[in-house]
Amino acid sequence: MPNKLTGFKAVITGGSDGLGLAMAQALLAEGATVALAARPSAKLVKAVSTLQQEGMDAHALPLDVRSEQSVTEAVAWVKEQWGQVDLLVNNAGIGMGRVNPKFSTEPQPFFTASAAGFRDVVETNFTGYFLVAKGFVPMMIEQGKGRIVNVSTSLQTMTRKGMSPYGPARAGAEALSQIMTAELKEHGISVNLLLPGGAADTGLIPEELREEFRKRPNLLQPD
Repeated sequence: MPNKLTGFKAVITGGSDGLGLAMAQALLAEGATVALAARPSAKLVKAVSTLQQEGMDAHALPLDVRSEQSVTEAVAWVKEQWGQVDLLVNNAGIGMGRVNPKFSTEPQPFFTASAAGFRDVVETNFTGYFLVAKGFVPMMIEQGKGRIVNVSTSLQTMTRKGMSPYGPARAGAEALSQIMTAELKEHGISVNLLLPGGAADTGLIPEELREEFRKRPNLLQPD
């Protein structure tokens, strides 16, 4: 009996670990072809190699979501190698640890955050979603179908004290998702928001807080 996603082509950003890798594994298990998109690293090579050794149709797709040139090159690869894209998952992101490694125990007000850290989070978690979607949407419009899934967070996390700029970046991505939904509907393209449902044991947790988070009974595993 053939797998139900045979012939289905998916691109997942932030695919080398965490939620992105778990989503890739789930799609691959159903027969999909998946490009794990992430900045070039040994971690990406290892993840894809492991999946390929298991007989899955996984591919490494070098991609920096903050770079227009990198996005253009990734889109060109998909066009040349696949000629289609059925699903784009915007999942690549960085957490509060980038601007405040102790955000869980010592939240800091927005006006003490570094401008560089603020820009880094927004450029990855918000602008990155825009750039990657902008790159792949023309292919979907030409096909007359497609789906985009944007990973976000809960309203509580988004607006909680000490969660700037992570919360505002996610809020921007959600507003963008609503606009994308309205503007892409006529082209047969669906846009969904995915909220993991709580804190997950991923790279968004700073290494120095990992043990503290793992003591929490409600910490989710990526799968």
